[in-house]
Amino acid sequence: MTSEIITPRTELPDTALDPVFELHRGGKMAVRATVPVRDAADLSLAYTPGVARVCSAIAEQPDLVHTYTWKSRTVAVVTDGSAVLGLGDIGPEASLPVMEGKAILFKQFGDVDAVPVALDCRDTDEIVETVARLAPSFGGINLEDISAPRCFEIERRLQERLDIPVFHDDQHGTAVVTLAALRNAARLTGRSLGSLRVVISGAGAAGVAIARILLGAGVTDIAVCDRRGVVSADRADLTDAKRELAALTAQAGGRSGSLASVLAGADVFIGVSGGTVPEEVVATMAPGAFVFAMANPDPEVHPEVAARYAAVVATGRSDFPNQINNVLAFPGIFAGALRVGATRITESMKLAAAEALAAVVEDELSPERVIPSPFDPRVAPAVADAVAKAALDAGVTR
Repeated sequence: MTSEIITPRTELPDTALDPVFELHRGGKMAVRATVPVRDAADLSLAYTPGVARVCSAIAEQPDLVHTYTWKSRTVAVVTDGSAVLGLGDIGPEASLPVMEGKAILFKQFGDVDAVPVALDCRDTDEIVETVARLAPSFGGINLEDISAPRCFEIERRLQERLDIPVFHDDQHGTAVVTLAALRNAARLTGRSLGSLRVVISGAGAAGVAIARILLGAGVTDIAVCDRRGVVSADRADLTDAKRELAALTAQAGGRSGSLASVLAGADVFIGVSGGTVPEEVVATMAPGAFVFAMANPDPEVHPEVAARYAAVVATGRSDFPNQINNVLAFPGIFAGALRVGATRITESMKLAAAEALAAVVEDELSPERVIPSPFDPRVAPAVADAVAKAALDAGVTR
């Protein structure tokens, strides 16, 4: 009598012929060996007794783990399922399709192996402790879809504790690609970053990281808004993270008031909020403005509306030009960091990634092309080379 494994087909009635569900059936990933195990000789090398020699060597010289295991080319993609895409708090199991997707993008675009890790906990201390205990198996940690403000503390504490790169992509991947697009929009229109007055709608993970990287790149006038208006020091309702943000931007314009009031005369709108900006407010921006409305699938300003007033329009969607897509950044950033054994990802490495990404298309600029396509084969190598050099220059490599 033979036995067979029965896979439950628990599904909604209308998914049977849906190509999306069929593509995801059984998951989007598998484990593949990189060495053959064809006979006893292979087995003795890949496993016992040969493997014991490698284990002993690593025990005596721990850094050999980067040479003789997958650690030097493998990243953990870690989430708690609390802020998944535009779906919100859907839990760890429901987040797995996204984490698998992220992992295959790492491989496809950066040749970096990645493992989805969905954690069934929300406590900051527990997440930090769990990831720290998992870290010996990985060369880097990519934090994903963890809600603000916990994501800031989790990233900070893990980076302080670990000697491998810890990178919250919702923050820094978005920031790197946004800066690259803004650099090229400024080049296209003959302006400098320092001449631009920028308004960011959204004071969560992405908004904070974008503000930080723009300041580091030379932007001198930034207002960041949440649902109640500009995040400014005169407000009494700010969280710790927003108070820090208010202090950061106080010297960069020091504006206050509503989103509508600060958008009047602004050169740049960057939307990472999911809200809606009325057309009459967009119309008050400075001539030749840039509108980067990146909420997906519903941008804060529809691209067709933005195009009536802006010289350059970017979105988070793939069906319009200039998609601000994190896949342009994270595979190359980790590929470069892992290549040189980086122990962290510094601000200089992020700035180098943005400049390299922008440079890919700097000789091909047009209003519809201020950022490369994710499928441009030049992207990941250019970003990886720049990040590796910046890591070496910063002295954060083994």
